[in-house]
Amino acid sequence: MDEQKVIICQTLKTEIQEFLQTMNYDRLFILTDENTQLKCYPLVQDIPAFQEAFIITVKPDDTHKNIEQLSHIWAQLSSHGASRNSLLINLGGGMITDMGGFAGATFKRGMQTINIPTTLMASVDAAVGGKTGINFNGLKNEIGSFYPPACVFISGEFLKTLDRENLLSGYAEMMKHALISSMDAYASVFLFDLDAPINYDFFNRMIAQSVAIKQRIVEEDPKELNIRKALNFGHTIGHAYESLSFKQGMPLLHGQAVAAGMISELYLSHKQCGFPMEKLSQVVYYIKAYYPAFVFDCKEYETLYELMTHDKKNEGGKINFTLLANIGEVRINQEVTKDKILESIDFYRESFGF
Repeated sequence: MDEQKVIICQTLKTEIQEFLQTMNYDRLFILTDENTQLKCYPLVQDIPAFQEAFIITVKPDDTHKNIEQLSHIWAQLSSHGASRNSLLINLGGGMITDMGGFAGATFKRGMQTINIPTTLMASVDAAVGGKTGINFNGLKNEIGSFYPPACVFISGEFLKTLDRENLLSGYAEMMKHALISSMDAYASVFLFDLDAPINYDFFNRMIAQSVAIKQRIVEEDPKELNIRKALNFGHTIGHAYESLSFKQGMPLLHGQAVAAGMISELYLSHKQCGFPMEKLSQVVYYIKAYYPAFVFDCKEYETLYELMTHDKKNEGGKINFTLLANIGEVRINQEVTKDKILESIDFYRESFGF
């Protein structure tokens, strides 16, 4: 997989324009969703190179990260003359960078892409690392490919457009990066007061730290054969929570599901790998302070377990977890019994008192 370039922007528009001048492409396309086009595109619309771009707009949120919207993107590219030498800029959150990246990977067997994430979630996770895809058959990211963009431009400018829920959603991935990385990262992330007014210059430095953690892991293992599985911490159960919330008709944001998943998977880490209970309690306390409870009852345990059996990390029909022995001490390819998994779901519900 080609190495991708990540730029933490100081002067967003200038840096995008300068990079585009180094690229060879015949046509420029910009993918947005309805929210991004309204709130974020105005921040970059006067970039000189964007004046000749054709804008493709899709419906917002993860419920529309599907084959129908992907087909719409392909149709727009085809009908407006895109070629293998064209460039697709994905301007938006994780849904846009995931789906736009997959559209770029598959249109005419691959066209150039650039990601400009506009949410915290996309900045620290979805837009970086080359994973692309769509949801399918009720399952999260069931269809996709590894296809790194030519460049990712990350700017705190867009964070000012976010509501609190989406800011917290992205922050969950920063918590995950801290837990799998080091005590220094853990301390900075879990001592941060999310209720205080945000100093965006300081927050940009925290984002850069989080992105660097993910970049280091991706560069070591681009195709997720080994240590990149560390990035799946919190996601095996988290994706099941997320998929169940869609079935309930009350979809969680991805980061809300991951925060819930980390509580359950830290419990498994404690039981199976000796993760310290003191740190488990600290993480649970922090998540409860800022994240809403995901409410479900014991009748849905079997549905959750069934959803986990479809996880992409599974091997040989066995559910495959990434767990922690301590902060920064990752244990990949952990097989856990069904009873322990259901126990970890109990632990999540009990932590929130329901």
